[in-house]
Amino acid sequence: MGLHAQVRTRDGWAVQHAVVTVTDMTGAQVLRAAADADGAVRTGEALAPGPYTVVVTAVGYAPAAATALVTASGRAEVGTVVLARAGGVELPPPGAWSLDPAHSSVGAVAQHLGISSVHGRFTDFGGRIEISQDLAASRVEAVIAAASVDTGNGLRDKHLRSPDFLDVETYPEITYRSSGLSPAGPDRWTVHGVLALHGVERPVDLDLTYLGTGPDPWGGVRAAFRATAELRREDFAMNYNQVVQAGISAIGTTLRVELDIQAVQGDLPQA
Repeated sequence: MGLHAQVRTRDGWAVQHAVVTVTDMTGAQVLRAAADADGAVRTGEALAPGPYTVVVTAVGYAPAAATALVTASGRAEVGTVVLARAGGVELPPPGAWSLDPAHSSVGAVAQHLGISSVHGRFTDFGGRIEISQDLAASRVEAVIAAASVDTGNGLRDKHLRSPDFLDVETYPEITYRSSGLSPAGPDRWTVHGVLALHGVERPVDLDLTYLGTGPDPWGGVRAAFRATAELRREDFAMNYNQVVQAGISAIGTTLRVELDIQAVQGDLPQA
């Protein structure tokens, strides 16, 4: 007896917080139920035979409607109702995700001599993402080995590792820990967190774009993100400022951080 339905995303993930409302042909509400942890809706209350309208809603998703015909047994099988996320691609399913350094990049761009840019990257890093059912409660933690900085120039990299800049002997790790997440548009969020760099901790927001989720060739599930932030060197006590003969600072005072991240659901597969 009652109504049976499954509520899923287009990727097949359960929508645990969906609400199903059933109305009769006069528009009167006759039943309202919430999906369980598996996205299933099951009610034991028998319905009078006849046609009904089933509306499924969930925060962050476009509503969906379907028609259900209740038989003489008082039972209605709605089947699977697919919800499309409002404004963009499907979100990754809740749970723990691991950053995959082999398919990710942590880069930075600094202005050089006021006319060009120096591009660098860190080659040794890792982290975890905890995606919550309530997206705003999701968390990110990342650790970067400061000595892994690589700009393609050995002398410059040695200088960047020195006390003038990163001082990797004293501060071997750069860490980021998020404290919150807020929407900034379709498929875009602002990640609020604290960056620890060169012995200084400061709040830093990341402008995050979610690129989608899909299977990988190794039987896992991956999610892709792109994020950027702008840092001021002086905020992290990196005040080295050589001025060339023309009166121009050799290295710009701001640094643009560019992250391209792939995360694997669960733990990284062992090599």
